[in-house]
Amino acid sequence: MINLKLLILCASLLFSALSFAGDTIYDKSRDRHIPIEVSYPNLKENCDETQKCPVALLSAGYGVSHTKYTFLSKQLNDLGYMVVAIGHELENDPPLSVAGNLYETRRENWMRGAETLDFVKHNLAPTYKKYNFNDLLLIGHSNGGDISSWLANDGKDYIDTVITLDHRRVPLPRRDDVSVLSIRGSDYPADDGVLPTKNEAKEYGICVTAIPESRHNDMTDYGPEWLKDEITHVIANFLNGTGCRVDS
Repeated sequence: MINLKLLILCASLLFSALSFAGDTIYDKSRDRHIPIEVSYPNLKENCDETQKCPVALLSAGYGVSHTKYTFLSKQLNDLGYMVVAIGHELENDPPLSVAGNLYETRRENWMRGAETLDFVKHNLAPTYKKYNFNDLLLIGHSNGGDISSWLANDGKDYIDTVITLDHRRVPLPRRDDVSVLSIRGSDYPADDGVLPTKNEAKEYGICVTAIPESRHNDMTDYGPEWLKDEITHVIANFLNGTGCRVDS
């Protein structure tokens, strides 16, 4: 005869696991169900609590699903990272401002996104004990890069690296303790002050690399293969410490 209490417990644990790993986590303080997609390093059996594997938080561009950057997730998985892709925009959120001083009118969006990244870090760390949430890689495309830069500029000490794909509004962090790469497209310029001067790039070791004939909106799974290959090549060289071309 089936033990009813055991059956209920198993069902409860299964439901809990599915609700956690089934693409959302709940931020009670903001009554916010945050979409996520977790992918693991190819050799995740090498990850343990004494030799933790690195973690990347991936932020989508505005209007693009967080599930449409698998070319980045797969590459980072190849490099040993667990990747948490995060959807920042919910149906009830106000639309991203397109008028006025965008640095001012979009601030609410970036602050909300940075709070989400901080919540994801603190919420997932106790569950994924074989992964290092204290030296995070933040990677984001477009507005996701703005969100990543915003959080890094807040001085959080758990951020090790920031990579942006053609973000345009929020200044890259100028911090001695954070490695920074920004990959630039060819069709839209960044706002003044977003990218470092030559002296700042040298002082803080910031890598800014432009990809000729690349388009801002193509830096997703929908983009051409040559561009995705070039992006992953630049990222691999940067993370492996084997190269950076700094553009003025």
